[in-house]
Amino acid sequence: MENIGKLIVSLGVLLVVVGLIIWLFADKLGWLGNLPGDIKIERPGFTFYFPVVTMILISTALSAVMYLVGMIARLAR
Repeated sequence: MENIGKLIVSLGVLLVVVGLIIWLFADKLGWLGNLPGDIKIERPGFTFYFPVVTMILISTALSAVMYLVGMIARLAR
């Protein structure tokens, strides 16, 4: 049970760090969410935005990070 608490705290700290990085570099990440392939429909009084390519890019990056973390954890044993 103690390990679960440490995991939750670690994930919270990681989330805060990622949030701070995004907040600090938001002006440099303006292209994120405006990639070719992201769907944006604007009509008077209505806007629909679906960032398809941005979600694929973020998913690929997170998958690569998780793979590397798993590989490092296996090597550390």
